[in-house]
Amino acid sequence: MKLISKNMKATWFIRYFGLSKVPLIFYCRPTVVKLTEETTVIKIPYKRRNKNHLKSMYFGALAVGADVAGGMLAMDLIRKSGRNISLVFKDFKADFLKRPEGDTHFTCNDGLAVKKLIDAATKTSERVNMPLKITAIVPKISGNEPVAEFVLTLSLKDKSK
Repeated sequence: MKLISKNMKATWFIRYFGLSKVPLIFYCRPTVVKLTEETTVIKIPYKRRNKNHLKSMYFGALAVGADVAGGMLAMDLIRKSGRNISLVFKDFKADFLKRPEGDTHFTCNDGLAVKKLIDAATKTSERVNMPLKITAIVPKISGNEPVAEFVLTLSLKDKSK
């Protein structure tokens, strides 16, 4: 019997990472809803700390959600590869479609492509890049209708070489 689920361990990891490395991540209180080799879903709660003056989620909190969704997926796959690969996001594009006025879920389904990018990074001493697509929804208000869409360019380099 498992006492702690994989998602809870991942949530604790990302919050510890935030507390020790990127305090803004910790401040936004992300929760891992789903983490597989193909998909990551991160929830940013709709709380006072994450709202703007219009009572919708602040775009900085939305950026954190997109960053964590893509970054968590890549970090988990890098850890499983056993390689010493550095991860950074090279650029960030966002389209805000509706006002997120509830707990917001950020989904990245690019796990298989990230695995291929990790393989490519291990074969070269150069940095390799690929765009990750992240979609934000507010399930309790608008179901699966996107409130924002993000494209972040993931950049990896194998430091083992």
